[in-house]
Amino acid sequence: MSKVTVFLNGREFTIGCEEGQEAYLKSLASYLDGKVQGITEQVGQIGDLRLLLMASLVVVDELKDAERRIETLEAHVDQLRSRSAGENVHNEQQRDQLARTITALAERMESLADRLDGKPDEDAAGQTPLEQVEA
Repeated sequence: MSKVTVFLNGREFTIGCEEGQEAYLKSLASYLDGKVQGITEQVGQIGDLRLLLMASLVVVDELKDAERRIETLEAHVDQLRSRSAGENVHNEQQRDQLARTITALAERMESLADRLDGKPDEDAAGQTPLEQVEA
């Protein structure tokens, strides 16, 4: 376990932390000290305990605000995902319809090409229109 020295309201504190977390802990303490200094500028020196309490409340308020924003963003992301899923289904249906249309057009073009080549059209039973009339 490592030890880190931090400063809050001009006072030095030595605290323990896990290896590799020293810089992070110092940055947290520096952030909290900034809040304490901001409150001190507004209300003066009212004692370390009260200053730390007020600074802690400010930080918790910031945390709660961030959590609300995250919830709002997550809800928005969920809406976008739902909308996207609906659009994907719609796009798939459109692709299927387009494929059927292209297939029908290809069959029609093939029939027209056969007519131009002088080949008679055949129905599903293999009969030409003339054979159908004679039958």
